[in-house]
Amino acid sequence: MLKAVLFDFNGVIIDDEEIHRSLVDEILLSENLLPLTSVEYYQFALGRSDKSCFRDLFAHRGRSLSEDYLTRLIKTKAELYRQKLLQYEILPVYAGLKTFLDRLSLRPYVLGLVTGSVRSEVLYVLEQSELMSYFPVIVTGDDVLTSKPDPDGYLQAVELWNQQDPLLQLSPQDCLVIEDTFAGIEAAKRAGMSVVAIANTYPYHFMQRYGNWAVDRLSEIDLDRIEVVMARRSNADD
Repeated sequence: MLKAVLFDFNGVIIDDEEIHRSLVDEILLSENLLPLTSVEYYQFALGRSDKSCFRDLFAHRGRSLSEDYLTRLIKTKAELYRQKLLQYEILPVYAGLKTFLDRLSLRPYVLGLVTGSVRSEVLYVLEQSELMSYFPVIVTGDDVLTSKPDPDGYLQAVELWNQQDPLLQLSPQDCLVIEDTFAGIEAAKRAGMSVVAIANTYPYHFMQRYGNWAVDRLSEIDLDRIEVVMARRSNADD
């Protein structure tokens, strides 16, 4: 049965994928490397943590990074990200997000957020957008060693909820994930969770192929229908 709803961050909470791409390009140029190609962007950057992105991208370009140097690049990008967001009078969070979160709050769900972004970026956006109170569980790229499509972040969120409330007895099968990238969808499914694929980054017909459900926007998510389907799956498994 549906007990928890987990959100990705970039591309689901905030429309900032192009910001991230431009910042990766800026860092590459500062390292005397050419900007991302489209193939590299989808292979190394989209849906993946900064740590995974820089490590694998630099290796692809024939450059190895020490852990200290990798940490420095991640810190630099986080600082540039905040500077970029300071230019916005209103942060580019997705339309209808707060309304959808209020809808969820009327139901007996717990909410959380799982992302490869660094914690400082996530907390800044949530605080500035007055969204922090909706997410008692937040797992960021600082908290896990691996990046999506590995499921570790989603599994850690389940552990955190059960630590906070042992009576919840949450399992991955009780979780619904909202994701916008193939890496994120794969991570959630590998964790044993159901996925709503939202067409914020890829076209809708791509999302239909990968998610359990696909929508163009949050307001289209039919929670009643999803509850019924997840309950049937749970009964079938029993």
